[in-house]
Amino acid sequence: MSPDVIQGQMAPNFTLPRDGGTSVTLFALRPSPVVLFTYGADGTPTCTNEVMDFNTHLAEFVAAGVTVLGLSKDSVAKHDKFVAKMGIGFPLLSDKDGHMMEDWGAFGEKLFFGKLVQGVLRSTFLIDGEGRVARVWKVDKVKGHAAEVLAALKG
Repeated sequence: MSPDVIQGQMAPNFTLPRDGGTSVTLFALRPSPVVLFTYGADGTPTCTNEVMDFNTHLAEFVAAGVTVLGLSKDSVAKHDKFVAKMGIGFPLLSDKDGHMMEDWGAFGEKLFFGKLVQGVLRSTFLIDGEGRVARVWKVDKVKGHAAEVLAALKG
């Protein structure tokens, strides 16, 4: 499935609740570039590895002037517990109804243990300081993905 949000276009603005009880509006983060990644659920093995990989590289993203945002359908309360347990240093956004992920092409049909199901399509979006989508990744393997995003930022 190709993403609905494509490289070169203006990123659709959003305001979503985040851990800690506040909210994040994409356009309010300008002129900082943003890395937005979608994942299935807090606390699951692969998703935890993905979130922690971005968290491990967070200082490098910050040094590059980049804001990192994680996005799942989990509730703010679940995000709060996950952040406290794992020591995550960037916002985790809640798209409880999944509308934003659908609009961005990050939710839809996928194979899960050989069955076709509806779910989060692991995706990462690099949004430049002007609000344009600079790069889109559909992520198959989470190991090393955060480093790949960093390399794209530096390259």
